[in-house]
Amino acid sequence: MGSLNVNRSVSDAFYRYKMPRIMAKVEGKGNGIKTVIVNMMEVAKALGRPPTYPTKYFGCELGAQTQFDFKNDRFIVNGSHDAAKLQDLLDGFIRKFVLCPECDNPETTLLISAKKGTISQSCKACGHHGPLEFNHKLNTFILKNPPNLNPATQGSALTEGKRSKRSKKATGETNGDGRCSPKSDESDSDKFKVNAPSEQSNEEDDYGNWAVDVSEEAVKARQQDLTDGVKGLMMNDDLEKTEKERIDLFYNYIKKMKDNGTLENHREVVAEAERLEIKTKATLVLAELLFDQNIHTQAKKHRVLLLRFTHEDAKAQKCLIGGIEQTIALHKDVLLQKVPAIFKLFYDLDILEEKVLLEWSEKVSKKYVTKELSQEIHNRVKPFISWLKEAEEESESESEDDVEIEYNDRAKGSPLKEQPKVTKPPVIEDDDDDDDELNIDDI
Repeated sequence: MGSLNVNRSVSDAFYRYKMPRIMAKVEGKGNGIKTVIVNMMEVAKALGRPPTYPTKYFGCELGAQTQFDFKNDRFIVNGSHDAAKLQDLLDGFIRKFVLCPECDNPETTLLISAKKGTISQSCKACGHHGPLEFNHKLNTFILKNPPNLNPATQGSALTEGKRSKRSKKATGETNGDGRCSPKSDESDSDKFKVNAPSEQSNEEDDYGNWAVDVSEEAVKARQQDLTDGVKGLMMNDDLEKTEKERIDLFYNYIKKMKDNGTLENHREVVAEAERLEIKTKATLVLAELLFDQNIHTQAKKHRVLLLRFTHEDAKAQKCLIGGIEQTIALHKDVLLQKVPAIFKLFYDLDILEEKVLLEWSEKVSKKYVTKELSQEIHNRVKPFISWLKEAEEESESESEDDVEIEYNDRAKGSPLKEQPKVTKPPVIEDDDDDDDELNIDDI
């Protein structure tokens, strides 16, 4: 999926402010068609704004209604809209409500004055403070729904906020009267003493050891210091290995991240799968390491990570179905009776698409589990598949019956006019039998 610069007018590859690319999924048909912004929570966190703000902005710009489902992290804009169009609209939101008008950095916070009805913007980078320069329909929504001061709720990862100030007070950096308490009895002159560098240290600076450690551990340590973009440019020997060996490398990588509690860093997980060129089959590994008999809870917990692999990728979704089948095989006593609910959950979470599920249901395969177990899973999931087919047929019939009326302001200036009926002039035929001659004197 990749990431973008928050300010897309900046083309610097090492620009420090990044955001994930918008992932949009169109659901429904006819009058019920809608666009779900799958990763709006992550996008909003990168921008330091509540996810409702950019979603509502899309609704204002597109003239569409919006819906917020905070329980399932679903942010919806009515109508069919592709990700590229929403990404362009997001640039407008960032320019108006995120970037500082002075330094163009996104390290800004919105300050709401409900009494005065004003919205101010404060920049942590350059210190600029002033009212918003744009009057937009979203301003009313912001005044009624001010951003939460809790950084965890607001999703602000750009600024220090008030939490660090409270922590500083807790660590005893200030005394009771609000003034800074000295940490030691040193005098001011002692604080600013600078020790002269020794001759030995100067020699070390000039004639230090310039050798480079080329051991495998040192190379991997230096790779960790590089940005994601440069990592992708590095040549590595892993691509020369077989696909099975690369999948095993990815398995060990994810297991280590899971044990260390760093699996929330989704960008690194995707980057490693892309580096090993196994992104399509990575969902098999994820299912093996993330799922057990509590698959319902785990699917919700790791929904965003799974979406980074399965979004608009039918092959990755089919591999994930294989991983789900393997999980059911390992915990058959608990999960086999819950098969319909499991597949419906992955469908409701937008991880598996309707088209992929219908294609999978048409053929029993022994690729991931035994043919007998695969047949049993298909038999148990039939009620859910039948429900999907019926819903699709109903939506198709509704779309055929829908009559779309287009309202256009230009039609007001051109009323209908009744056109006179034009009749063809009669054809006059010469009578060959009439031999009468016209006398010019009779005129």
